[in-house]
Amino acid sequence: MTGFDWAALLRAGLRGAGLTPEAFWRLTPVELMLMLGVEAGAGPLTRGRLADLVAAFPDEGKG
Repeated sequence: MTGFDWAALLRAGLRGAGLTPEAFWRLTPVELMLMLGVEAGAGPLTRGRLADLVAAFPDEGKG
C-alpha cells in the first residue's frame, strides 16, 4: 500500500469543492468521499470485508 495522495485530495477539496483548509481538515474521510462523488460500493462491513481492511491497513509498530 502506498498511502493517500494528499496533494490530490487537497486540490480536490480546496480547488474543486471550494473548501477552506480548516473545513477540509475537519471532514471525515466518508464526508470527503461523498463530496468528491465516490460511491460507497463496498457494502456492509462483514467479517470478510473487515479482514480485507485489517490486511490493507495493519497496525504497524503498535503493541
